[in-house]
Amino acid sequence: MSINKHEKTPAETTVVIAMSGGVDSSVAAALLVEQGYNCIGVMMRLWAEVGAGEGSTNKCCSLESVHDARRVADTLGIPFYLINVEQPFKQQVVDFFIDGYSHGVTPNPCLECNRHIRFDYLLNYARRLGADYLATGHYARLRRGADGKIHLLKGVDAAKDQSYVLSVLGQAELNDVLFPIGDFPKSEVRRIAAERGLPVASKHDSMDLCFVFDDDYRRFLRDWAAEAMRPGPIVDRRGRVYGEHNGLPGYTIGQRKGLGITGAPEPYFVIELDYRRNTLVVGPAAELGCDRLLAERVNWTLDAPPPAGARVQCKIRYKAQAVDCTLFPLAGDRVAVRFAAPLRDISPGQGAVFYDDDLCLGGGVIARSEVAEAVFAEQSSMYG
Repeated sequence: MSINKHEKTPAETTVVIAMSGGVDSSVAAALLVEQGYNCIGVMMRLWAEVGAGEGSTNKCCSLESVHDARRVADTLGIPFYLINVEQPFKQQVVDFFIDGYSHGVTPNPCLECNRHIRFDYLLNYARRLGADYLATGHYARLRRGADGKIHLLKGVDAAKDQSYVLSVLGQAELNDVLFPIGDFPKSEVRRIAAERGLPVASKHDSMDLCFVFDDDYRRFLRDWAAEAMRPGPIVDRRGRVYGEHNGLPGYTIGQRKGLGITGAPEPYFVIELDYRRNTLVVGPAAELGCDRLLAERVNWTLDAPPPAGARVQCKIRYKAQAVDCTLFPLAGDRVAVRFAAPLRDISPGQGAVFYDDDLCLGGGVIARSEVAEAVFAEQSSMYG
């Protein structure tokens, strides 16, 4: 590998491969085995709802997935281990998800899983085994830059790029990880799997929210955060009541359909989720959108922020297009972001991730509007 910091041969290099039983991690393992690395397959058993649904298993580590991962490991001739990560996953990911929705934000549990589970708990597990690297099946690339640092780059397959959810990594992690399939499009990954006779070549991709067995996050929240799903009023900025919502977690900023509003003079959209008053605030398109946001808990992949006024691009959710913006790093792991044009669907709790073309600079969590406005007022002389 071009970024091998140890200057070892592949045969002298041990790699723990995070296996899921899916095609991506399986091909990542196959490529590393072919290159001569000493590989160990590891799969994590994650938390699942007890008594919920048939089998009550997390979709990322169902019995079928464990069986598939073990078959791939056997095919490749590498050892395979299943480790229990239920407790830290419940505390760091599931409880985070529940708490976010209970406080009126839209959390991204995949960011927290990468931050605390995959590239903390599992990476440290690999290190304790004496491994040189942890490899995963993420669609992203790593290159050593002229500055000597490892640069996190978008995967070549724009439709599958996962650098957004890897923005939580810094140099301490990036120096010890590998993303073997980041240079391939998904179609090529499936071709490689079929060519090598891997039993998962045609397996469907996994979905987000692996811990919600029926994919109904509203049902999950009714079961695990009933207080957050209380009905409440739907109002506009002037206090006029237009109906009753079914629980704030069921709505997103910018949503128009499903509001059940009658009597409004024009189409109304969700403007704000006011969890303190359990109120859904709606309004016309003219009241929707903002040209700035505040990101908190910001991580920089190069371990240092860009200079104030840096013109880069920002994605405000995983599937969003990257748009032009200007960054103003602040104290306390925060950054103020100004956009070239207003965005209609900035959702507190989601990740704001920053790019310089293909280079992922890092990212943070979008702050609630009242927190952001207070900071903007304090720092107005900096960025207007």
